[in-house]
Amino acid sequence: MASSIVRTKRKRKLCLFDHSVSSDSKRSKPNGGGGATSTNLDTSIDLINNRWTGRPYSERYYEILEKRRTLPVWKYKEKFLQELKGTQCLVLVGETGSGKTTQIPQFVLEAVAENVYPELTRSKRKMMIACTQPRRVAAMSVSRRVAEEMDVVIGEEVGYSIRFEECTSGKTMLKYLTDGMLLREAMADPLFERYNVIILDEAHERTLATDLLFGILKEVLKVRADLKLVVMSATLEAKKFRDYFNGAPLIEVPGRLYPVEIMYTQQPERDYVEAAIRTVAQILTCEAPGDVLVFLTGGEEIEDACLKINREINKINYQCEIGPVKVMPLYSTLPSDMQQKVFDQIPERKIVVSTNIAETSLTIDGVVYVVDPGFSKQKVYNPRAHVESLLVSPISKASARQRSGRAGRTQPGKCFRLYTQKSFHNDLEQETYPEILRSNLANTVLTMKKLGVEDLSHYDFMDPPAPETMMDALEVLYFLGALDEDGNLTMVGEIMSEFPLDPQMSKMLIVSPQYNCSNEILSISAMLSVPTPFIRPRDEVQEADEAKAEFAHIDGDHLTLLNVYHAYKQHNEDPSWCYDNYLSHKALKAADNVRQQLMRIMARLNLKLCSTDLSSPDYYINIRKALLAGYFRQVAHLQRSGQYLTRKEKQVVHLHPSNSLDHKPEFVIYNEYVLTSRSFIRTVTQISGEWLVEYNI
Repeated sequence: MASSIVRTKRKRKLCLFDHSVSSDSKRSKPNGGGGATSTNLDTSIDLINNRWTGRPYSERYYEILEKRRTLPVWKYKEKFLQELKGTQCLVLVGETGSGKTTQIPQFVLEAVAENVYPELTRSKRKMMIACTQPRRVAAMSVSRRVAEEMDVVIGEEVGYSIRFEECTSGKTMLKYLTDGMLLREAMADPLFERYNVIILDEAHERTLATDLLFGILKEVLKVRADLKLVVMSATLEAKKFRDYFNGAPLIEVPGRLYPVEIMYTQQPERDYVEAAIRTVAQILTCEAPGDVLVFLTGGEEIEDACLKINREINKINYQCEIGPVKVMPLYSTLPSDMQQKVFDQIPERKIVVSTNIAETSLTIDGVVYVVDPGFSKQKVYNPRAHVESLLVSPISKASARQRSGRAGRTQPGKCFRLYTQKSFHNDLEQETYPEILRSNLANTVLTMKKLGVEDLSHYDFMDPPAPETMMDALEVLYFLGALDEDGNLTMVGEIMSEFPLDPQMSKMLIVSPQYNCSNEILSISAMLSVPTPFIRPRDEVQEADEAKAEFAHIDGDHLTLLNVYHAYKQHNEDPSWCYDNYLSHKALKAADNVRQQLMRIMARLNLKLCSTDLSSPDYYINIRKALLAGYFRQVAHLQRSGQYLTRKEKQVVHLHPSNSLDHKPEFVIYNEYVLTSRSFIRTVTQISGEWLVEYNI
């Protein structure tokens, strides 16, 4: 399989505390040392009672503490706290698995509580530390882990905040939140007054929200001497971060504890999924015990691969005994309870098949083997065609290194790269392309306008987006009525910015009372904001499709989603009913929660909640007109050839096979443009050509 092996020369790092400490010795120092100006913060771990709750520490706390002390970042605790004491902004590069995401926020929290940084506690503001994550699942899982490490209840002293879900309280001192949520907080609190320290984690991922936060926080630091910023990255792009933040100090923390052998293929693989499955089978039969982590590009691909891997395991077990094996998927739209299962300690050998969510955001202990096909899905926007697509693209060298770093956490590991060594050196880019250079910026520009950024062309971006992309975003917002001719935020734009939604969906909600259907548009918006509710098991495809057909509406997918939501509520949100009808109870419950939150925003903005009478012939017409008010730039027209042509960009597209229509309407609006083997439009609804007149399209 592999012709070339690269052996890393890293040796295991000695931890700060190599001697063992018994539970009795831990409890023998109830008062601990350390004055207000000392950076030795081990007082908290020598106390009988938990400093945060006042309750005695549990046995579990001390067990976890021993593991925390072996993390590479622990050795750098004193150095980090001392460096942060002398600066307002610090950059920390911590390799994958170094423990930076869980430990650094705790170090900072303890230091602030010990008044190590008196400049942060001069005001009477309550102590609060924020740590951002680019992904929802990371914010949730890491906060739960840190709450366990601190021996507190999640949602109390430690909490998290993600879109449409808040798990915090008045006691919360350490909050993990998505970068998008911190950006939304900036709209109401532009100086981040509630925080003493803000930690931007996984900064190397360069999400839209993180890049925007870079510029905002750079300005805020100039006017808030009582705020500190820590930028944490898992890759060595640190020089760029340091230069951007005016030469901020840098600390580098190693991560890998054991050597990892890098294996390449001799020839390029034609089918990376099949190659990954073959490699897993080879590991199970030829390699020593250890969990396996496989990187693939998306949920559907992962579920299909899991099914095929299980079949391979059954075949292998007929020939030789490999022991119990558990295959587990991991991707962002997977229900959170299923996501958490990959972290559970189980007797079976684990094979985790994941998107790049497991690349840096999450650490799965026990992984010895990594299978890296070298691809991920990236969102790419074409401003000329006004099309945003998810494309399967080669990863960067930085991502490849992150993936290999997932092995070797608990023992020497191996990484099987399903591409040639020549391809790694010659074909892969050094770093992942920043999201701001390949995304639709309409929502970003709306946020910037809400934050009071007048001159977009001179905003201090780390990597300025193309002027063409910015102009396209301004044009979209102008046509939606969010900006006036001078580029200033209108009243409609002000209201749109209050919703944590895409501008098109926000506009649809705002105008829905005019069409007497705001209740229905609320439900549709909520359903569009969560993963698809339709479950389609590989071995029950026909039954699942027949169940979906029961909810299908003749006019399209948006109304089908509305039917599903109404049926869910009529059946009292019954999980058994969902199961019988091949619907995800988790997704529908999430949609109901989203709807409640959107409804509260509408009530706060005095937007009327109303419905047309169900018996009226205008009931569905009004809903479709409201949908068009938001998505009038996403219209496709049926051609004589049977294909569709997008109205504005003149792109040839096809209806996605998952659509609910039983015919081909002359005009449709669509939610998504999907570029795979063909150009598809997904989530489509029929509209009348006469309605397009007022939009000049």
